[in-house]
Amino acid sequence: MGIKEKIDLERLPKHIAIIMDGNGRWAKQKGKMRIFGHQNGVRAVRETTEAAAEIGVKYLTLYAFSTENWNRPRLEINALMELLVGTISKEKKTLNENNIRLQAIGDLQSLPKKCYNELLNAIDETSTNNRMTLVLALSYSSRWELAEATRKIALDVAQKKILPEQINEETINNYLTTYGMPEPELLIRTSGEHRISNFLLWQIAYAELYFTSKLWPDFGKEDLYEAIVDYQQRERRFGMVSEQLK
Repeated sequence: MGIKEKIDLERLPKHIAIIMDGNGRWAKQKGKMRIFGHQNGVRAVRETTEAAAEIGVKYLTLYAFSTENWNRPRLEINALMELLVGTISKEKKTLNENNIRLQAIGDLQSLPKKCYNELLNAIDETSTNNRMTLVLALSYSSRWELAEATRKIALDVAQKKILPEQINEETINNYLTTYGMPEPELLIRTSGEHRISNFLLWQIAYAELYFTSKLWPDFGKEDLYEAIVDYQQRERRFGMVSEQLK
């Protein structure tokens, strides 16, 4: 039995989030510049997206570029932005053919204008697709998101749109960039690192964490299937004890 056949399609995580890590190290191992790793990481994005859609995952969120990544060398940032524009432009047709909707979260207006416009165009052109939603986290960080949500809540309190005593977890959820999406049930990180790196800190409160030593360009369908099988073997208690679940 292959790893895919071990997946219980009735217990799939509705939302999988992935920290795509290791492009630079992958390129360095091959004696290439870092952008070579990013270019080859696109294949992993395509293969993972297709695999998730094929088995019935409804939301796939990929951590593509953090707010901290703006501190990288300017040459790498420029190359990344050009790669992003080109990839989004090329993949629109594939997304539509596979009935996949594109969305994005993060400080999107901080992106270069060309990149921002191409992104909005792709989001618009795939907006009616409903098989799966692919979410790109771009110029995103969880601390930025929570600070933005807090600022907007404070503004609405000042304008008396909401009262302080009305603020609860649901209120905060409504001000996050992921509003309307189910919370991730499975978070995958590649490259062997064991940290969250400022990604969806509020949303992954009860997510199962899965770490693999695979560098992102080497990550493929079978690796996604393995992560899902591992997820399905875990007992998710949400603060309860095992006996309560039974």
